[in-house]
Amino acid sequence: MSNLFMFEKPLGMRDTFPHLYKIKKEITDKVAAEMEKWGYQFLETPTLEYNETVGEASAILDQQLFKLLDQQGRTLVLRPEMTAPIARVAASKLLKDRNPLRLAYSANVFRAQQREGGRPAEFEQMGIECIGDSSISADAETIALLVSSLKASGLENFTISVGHMGFVQALFMQIVGTEERAQQLRRFLYDKNYVGFKRHVEGLPLSSIDKERLYRLLSIRGNGESIREAYELLEGETGMRPLAELEELWSLLKDYGIESYVKMDISLVSHMTYYTGVLFEVYAERVGFAIGNGGRYNMLLKKFGADVGATGFGIRLDYLMEALSLPAVEDHTSLILFSQERRQEAIELALTIREKGEKVIIQDITGVSDLDRYTAQFEQIHYFVGQAGKADERL
Repeated sequence: MSNLFMFEKPLGMRDTFPHLYKIKKEITDKVAAEMEKWGYQFLETPTLEYNETVGEASAILDQQLFKLLDQQGRTLVLRPEMTAPIARVAASKLLKDRNPLRLAYSANVFRAQQREGGRPAEFEQMGIECIGDSSISADAETIALLVSSLKASGLENFTISVGHMGFVQALFMQIVGTEERAQQLRRFLYDKNYVGFKRHVEGLPLSSIDKERLYRLLSIRGNGESIREAYELLEGETGMRPLAELEELWSLLKDYGIESYVKMDISLVSHMTYYTGVLFEVYAERVGFAIGNGGRYNMLLKKFGADVGATGFGIRLDYLMEALSLPAVEDHTSLILFSQERRQEAIELALTIREKGEKVIIQDITGVSDLDRYTAQFEQIHYFVGQAGKADERL
């Protein structure tokens, strides 16, 4: 083994130490329990998928895919996200009666980084997919469950920004006329580069009225009333339906009583190319990135032969943990320290403690090099050292 790489990890890969693993597990257990309360069933998909199916169906850029060849020469990818694999499973195995499916997942995904810059190449997502329901009610349920899941994790201060891909696309096509130009504008919005957006618009061969329509797009945010302002940006009927869907969505979110967590952002777009309708991102304090996102993807299932609508969301667990800023989880593991002649007593006590559902470590004293340092981490210690009947206990 090369000494140069003995302690190194591949670019973007990270170790999860025991205390962080414990915190993450507690969060995932709480969120999973909440998802199951809403009737969502967990499933697993393979870590490796065929590039020609899931790889090409995924919205993740090709240069971010980890690729390898199997023994038959077919290109495989490490799953870059979970929506496309679940769409594959749903279309091939689960959508026999075409009734809505409610599926959930907790899994690691992989996205290659050219340079790390603090971004992991492997991270865990939790999320849900509601497949086979094209109603706005399904979009509202998805957002309501996102709110409920985040609150179950312990997060209280967060905001969900909601927009509609159909509206932004309709407005851009009305004004700039071509998909190439619309894509340029969407890129600025996705990067949240509003200064760059305005400078780009200034340089376009458009009328002052059309430029003003694009500028106003950036300022329409807030509650349901902001949707009315968006109608004023349109000419003709194109783009009206997405706004009507947002109005219906807002009404449904009020029925769930979660409107205080939601902000309408008419300029919201996504890099996920399969989103076709309502989409959203969730932000929290102390985190500079969206800790979760989701939306409607009615076209994705068609790639797997099922013409049905779907919506869902994913939560980045690393960002969620950062937002929660949780203290270290208290460890109530006790220690039994024994010498060889009293090993049987130590084992019997350990069995008794574990039967009570408590945690205990049983440790041969000859295996410890620094006894004071080792025992300092335990609140309760049982000693079985020396002659039988002379055990002592330190609390």
